[in-house]
Amino acid sequence: MSFDDVGLRQGAQSDPIGFTESLPEYVILDEVQLVPELFSALKLVIDRKRTPGRFVLTGSTNILLLPTLSDSLAGRMQIIPLHPLSQAELAMSPSTSPEDHPPGFLDALFGQGFKASQNERLRLQLIERIVAGGYPEALKIASEARRAGWYRDYLETIVQRDIRGLTRIRELDDLPRLLALAATQTAQPFNVSKIATSFQLSQPTIRNYLALLERMFLIKRLPAWHNKQLGRLTRMPKLHVCDTGLACALLNVDSAALSQERPVLGPVLETFVFQELQRQASWHEVFLNFSHFRDRDGMEVDLVIEQGAVGAVAGIEVKASATVTRSDFRGLRKLAHATGKRFAKGVVLYDGEHCIPFGDRFYAVPICRLWEST
Repeated sequence: MSFDDVGLRQGAQSDPIGFTESLPEYVILDEVQLVPELFSALKLVIDRKRTPGRFVLTGSTNILLLPTLSDSLAGRMQIIPLHPLSQAELAMSPSTSPEDHPPGFLDALFGQGFKASQNERLRLQLIERIVAGGYPEALKIASEARRAGWYRDYLETIVQRDIRGLTRIRELDDLPRLLALAATQTAQPFNVSKIATSFQLSQPTIRNYLALLERMFLIKRLPAWHNKQLGRLTRMPKLHVCDTGLACALLNVDSAALSQERPVLGPVLETFVFQELQRQASWHEVFLNFSHFRDRDGMEVDLVIEQGAVGAVAGIEVKASATVTRSDFRGLRKLAHATGKRFAKGVVLYDGEHCIPFGDRFYAVPICRLWEST
């Protein structure tokens, strides 16, 4: 049952305990962020009878960040972020799951490395995947123009319905503008003062707005990797839009335009890779932390992935071109020096044909290997 139903929502708000006790033995409650009063009642019912999977709570926002949440259900709830579909999932048949045939990229990254292989270049197919994004409803639409319209309508719905119901922000028109600006800066360092100047708003206000967009799963801040022994590392996070289909709709670019706009393609491709790896990490057996690396000399690595806080470290650099040279590994070698024995692999992902070793623990890998099962 969904709390989009006004009568259902008002009934739950007026008598949370009575509503909860009247629910069937197993139930899915959708858009539960609209009824934060329900959580205390759920706690009472759960404590009376601990039945795993009895309540499945879904919603379009991170409910734990709601200021009016009555109870966090700590120790009584497992949180499963539901990402848009990954390329690995899209490559599978309806009868299979990632657990049946998991892509092998993360295992190779922290394991035995990448075997030499030859793959077909993706070319325009890669750009079409970027523009399509991962939202299931959007992927059902064949026309790129209509799909972009779906993404814009989705954003409008989020702003006018969900955000309006969760916050007292008066200037809601600033949020789509802010998200559009975020799309132009995806995969780039996040500078609050620069954004605040563009909007003629205070820095605390911009931070609050961005936190709200992150709470709605529309953007993601990627922290900077740091090391206490290295004083020349930047602490500035990067900003990523949470789906490239949404980003391209906000940028008003289709696959034809994106293929011509190389300055736009690079950052959007980096976001595409980050999204794919984050989605795969959600079902990976080992918990993975994501960050980026940049020092004050301009040496950088697009993505740093760590197995826990003190485990192995891998770096990934993303290129839109079909060629890789030794100079593309400069940032990765700097990361390897900074992490020492913890360094596992350094990979340059590119739209090429060959998986090529570039010395001990360094590889150039075709982007399509991200979602292949072997």
